[in-house]
Amino acid sequence: MVLGARGFVAAAVIARLSRSGVSVLGLPAADLDLTAPDAGAQLAALLLPDDVLVFVSALTPDRGRDIATLMKNLQMGQQVSAALAARPCAHVVYLGTDAVYPDAATLVRESTCAEPGSFHGTMHVVRERMLIEALRVTATPLTRLRPSLLYGAADTHNGYGPNRFARAAVAGTPIALFGGGEEQRDHVAVGDVAAIVERVIAHRSTGVLNIATGRSMSFRALADLARDAVGGTVEITPSPRANPVTHRHFDITNLISAFPDFRFTDPREGVTAMVRELATAR
Repeated sequence: MVLGARGFVAAAVIARLSRSGVSVLGLPAADLDLTAPDAGAQLAALLLPDDVLVFVSALTPDRGRDIATLMKNLQMGQQVSAALAARPCAHVVYLGTDAVYPDAATLVRESTCAEPGSFHGTMHVVRERMLIEALRVTATPLTRLRPSLLYGAADTHNGYGPNRFARAAVAGTPIALFGGGEEQRDHVAVGDVAAIVERVIAHRSTGVLNIATGRSMSFRALADLARDAVGGTVEITPSPRANPVTHRHFDITNLISAFPDFRFTDPREGVTAMVRELATAR
């Protein structure tokens, strides 16, 4: 059972599990509004003891960065937690974010203190705690996944990075950088997240796992990939820098230990494939 079925990540998870022959029930907000007062009761009525619940549903920062958005997201977490306390299932997988870590953290591990610098990161920390408390009595296995920045053609947020760069390249408009795009970040293809979720479910994995490639790239390098994918004809434009340059890298030792045969999509292949998919859809 996947909550938030029409979202960018949830849709990728559903597609991956379905291709593998897994029976999946996707629940979009239109079918189950997790902000409704009776959402917990509705969800509990649907859950079966051998179900795996994948909780992806959230209002993302592009929908709002204010307290009202924070409270709606926490209400979702409260309703899901109430349902799980009332009707235990076999396994819960929570999709969060690396925004739970401090903005100043330059090398991130699962042991890095969760000290978010935004309402979005705070929301995920609190929802993780809600689930831990709700599942403590029933001893239901819980996996908390914290992916780094995600990209893919189906992204609806147009966030700064490969998603925005690829769309600009396909449209033939300049790719605008913050400063010179010097910041280095770890970007993950959404299909890789879905593949890891599939493995987590298959192994009934528990605990916390960051999802990152272990290879951070500058935004300028990613912009170059998007430009090259359309033949190198798009202009890349820097801008005056408003904030200091910061970098973020991940120690992925735990991910390698859990799934030693897993290989992430190379950014050169991933960004090129995304540009081609976007171009075909035009």
